[in-house]
Amino acid sequence: MPGPGKQAPPPLQVDTARVVLGGMALWAVALVVLLILGDRVDRMWTWTCVAALGLAVLGLGIMRLQGQDRSRDED
Repeated sequence: MPGPGKQAPPPLQVDTARVVLGGMALWAVALVVLLILGDRVDRMWTWTCVAALGLAVLGLGIMRLQGQDRSRDED
């Protein structure tokens, strides 16, 4: 029989909005660099940056909705 196992550590408290905003900043920098490079770069990369920024905005909206729902449950 195995002995008593270790307890799992508590989950980390992470500000996910800050993480998403940091990722958005990196994608925005990449987009600016690609726009400066112009025709020397395949346009697929430019649209990849645009799509990433759009998905991040969508994700922030969903996170906001989920946060509002949780605050209503606590009242």
